[in-house]
Amino acid sequence: MEFEWVLHKEVHAVLGQLHLILLDINFRIQRQQHVLHRTCIQSENPWKLQQIQDAGNHLQQAIRHIENIDKEYMFKSSDEVLHFLGNILSCLQRGRTSLIVPRKKTIDDLMKSRNMKTLTPALPEDLAVSFYIQSHKLMFALYQLTNVHGTMKFDHHSIECSVPWLNEVLVLFTVGLQLCQQLKDKDPNLYKAHHITHNLTPEHHQ
Repeated sequence: MEFEWVLHKEVHAVLGQLHLILLDINFRIQRQQHVLHRTCIQSENPWKLQQIQDAGNHLQQAIRHIENIDKEYMFKSSDEVLHFLGNILSCLQRGRTSLIVPRKKTIDDLMKSRNMKTLTPALPEDLAVSFYIQSHKLMFALYQLTNVHGTMKFDHHSIECSVPWLNEVLVLFTVGLQLCQQLKDKDPNLYKAHHITHNLTPEHHQ
């Protein structure tokens, strides 16, 4: 009964609240206080967050490295283990970094980006917007170009929203990196110990 109530009542209530919050997101542009620009992203033509795509690609690459090693496979040397772990570490580091450090783009890049074409209706030519990920936050930035004595400058405004699942993703990336690094740090000593034990005579074993 509780599930039915959530399904039929709570979901719609939250969606209504979310709708109101989203419609309250307005920017008043400098020197154009009386102008209000409204635009939206169509569901059939969504805004693409390349950082999420990049992180997913690096994660899948790390998973493929692991799945390509049979569970019964016997590593032949410490160097082989270190090389294998190094590949996984590299993938995880690139995936984590893609979420923490957004790529810098010029105003020209933003103006001409494919994402700007998803906005309906289109914004004026002196305005550009950008969504990007920075750690566990979704950032929204607005840029306004202005001509000051023949020199083009821009004003920048931004807002942020915490995204819980992004925080979970970053925590798991970090845990994965730590596990790999711990095994990598431990491996040379383990291999050395195994090598010495393997070459001990029966008398030494006793």
